[in-house]
Amino acid sequence: MTSARNRQLENGGIRVPQALERVLGNEALLERLLGKFLDDPQYPALCAALEHGDLDRAVTAAHTLKGMCGNLSMEELYALFTQQTDALRGGDLAGARGLMAQIKPAYERVTAAIREQPDEEA
Repeated sequence: MTSARNRQLENGGIRVPQALERVLGNEALLERLLGKFLDDPQYPALCAALEHGDLDRAVTAAHTLKGMCGNLSMEELYALFTQQTDALRGGDLAGARGLMAQIKPAYERVTAAIREQPDEEA
């Protein structure tokens, strides 16, 4: 992983050293897992569940996202999905919906960082 890629991921909200530690330093595996995160259907499922008031589906999606973000060292998203999962488990659908104002931009930063390829090779 180039230093430019590392900076890009860090700026997007991924703690690369911790993520690499979780995959025993395997950079190719980390990149593959990050790619799978982009394709995972849980974020759209969460948005739909919140929109339709489906508490059970929302809990499942938020909890799954929390786990993925924790495993990939996406600390901000992990903390936000933890709060959202707790709110949903407590039956606070309005509070969980309100957290989307913070979750959406954080999710977009992370996914943009994963998608983009750095301009420089360093």
